[in-house]
Amino acid sequence: MAANSFIAAWCLMEGVNQFLQKLQTYQNSTALIIKDKKYSFSDLCEQIAQTLLSLKIPLQSRVALMGEYSFEVIATFFALCIKRCIITPLRPNYPHSAIPHLWADFLIQEGNIQNIQAQTQTPLEAKLQAQNASGLILFSSGSTGKPKGILHHLDTMLEFYAQKSPNPLNTAGVFLWDHIAGIDVLLSQLSIGGTLSIPIDRTPQALCALIAKQKVQVLPASPTFLRLLLLSGMHKMYDLSSLQLIIYGSEIMPPSLLQDLKNAFPSVRFKQSFGTSETNAIKTKNARSDPSFIRLDPTHTEYKIINNELWLKSKTQTLGYLGEEAQFMEGYFATGDLVEVLEENGEEYIKIIGRAKEIINVGGEKVLPTEIEEVVFGLEGIRDCLAYGESNPITGQSVALKVVLDPEILDPKDTLGIKRLVRKFCKDKLQSYKIPTKVIITDSLALSERYKKIRKS
Repeated sequence: MAANSFIAAWCLMEGVNQFLQKLQTYQNSTALIIKDKKYSFSDLCEQIAQTLLSLKIPLQSRVALMGEYSFEVIATFFALCIKRCIITPLRPNYPHSAIPHLWADFLIQEGNIQNIQAQTQTPLEAKLQAQNASGLILFSSGSTGKPKGILHHLDTMLEFYAQKSPNPLNTAGVFLWDHIAGIDVLLSQLSIGGTLSIPIDRTPQALCALIAKQKVQVLPASPTFLRLLLLSGMHKMYDLSSLQLIIYGSEIMPPSLLQDLKNAFPSVRFKQSFGTSETNAIKTKNARSDPSFIRLDPTHTEYKIINNELWLKSKTQTLGYLGEEAQFMEGYFATGDLVEVLEENGEEYIKIIGRAKEIINVGGEKVLPTEIEEVVFGLEGIRDCLAYGESNPITGQSVALKVVLDPEILDPKDTLGIKRLVRKFCKDKLQSYKIPTKVIITDSLALSERYKKIRKS
């Protein structure tokens, strides 16, 4: 049976899957570029069909799918969708000791299937299976504690992406595939008939080489990765003239960094994205008067602001946490993001100003780390910085700061002089309790796998 016919027949048997049917319509257009090899949508559909025929896993199984972005892994992901499985994407470095704690019955790695019979099925999973639906489990980053298993209704997500209009752009795949941003980029690109180009590794040099060779047009990335890109100087070594749009998200973009990026890429448009592991990516619009403020798509998302914290309700919202109670109130999820509000032309825009759990409490006064960093970035010779709270016997906490210096401007050996310089620079820009009491000079800041700063002392 031809691949397209096989998938179409399966979809009709199991309930029409608009997303997979849409993939067939793009036929010979390039869907994926991985290690310089191009795969068409027809290639992908055929691989999905072949995988589906050979995949000896029962319908509605719970499956952990381990691997990097590859043609085979992506095809297996969609084959598991068709089989109405609950899928947990994992990267190869996932700790072996944690596998028994997965919500999965099978582990697939490099084509091999292992029966692992991990944790007992939860009521949320049972409810999803009773609906004959596929599911997606993502783990939170664990930046504020133990990673949480987040269960999504995958069919609902696919239906959402299936509504996107064709727009065959070539986009770089920098975000990891076990993260909501990586899943969003993958599903978005395929749904619009675009090309997802995967760099050989997630370094500035590999990315710039990819953009130059494959004429990549769109770059989604975190501000931290974009800062590394500028600091590497690789953007000056390659022809990146094909780049049209840089989409930044997953953490706050410092205004000084955004301006540096605009100076480095004067012909590129910049757009802020927003989303959480619990709500999926949300379409946004930047305010004209201040692009750091965004308007969330009202056709997809509702929100409330309670004590300056953003609560969201989206059409692609999680079903809940596995083994835990989700922080929902009347269907709204507490994001932990603190926001400011801007009114523009009768519309409300919000600006993420920090995380509630990252607030530094100095003698009862609340301090946002991002406010400190934004000021310090204005000091010449500061390549990067990170503010955090440190225990203080008198005030409870005090502000500490790690800085990465440009050695051509500031001497890293002059510890005392750098501390005095930073404090003097902040003196007329910050209230006294916000000025760092400790300044640590470091060669680099600790980053997570997802290229986000690890804000811990």
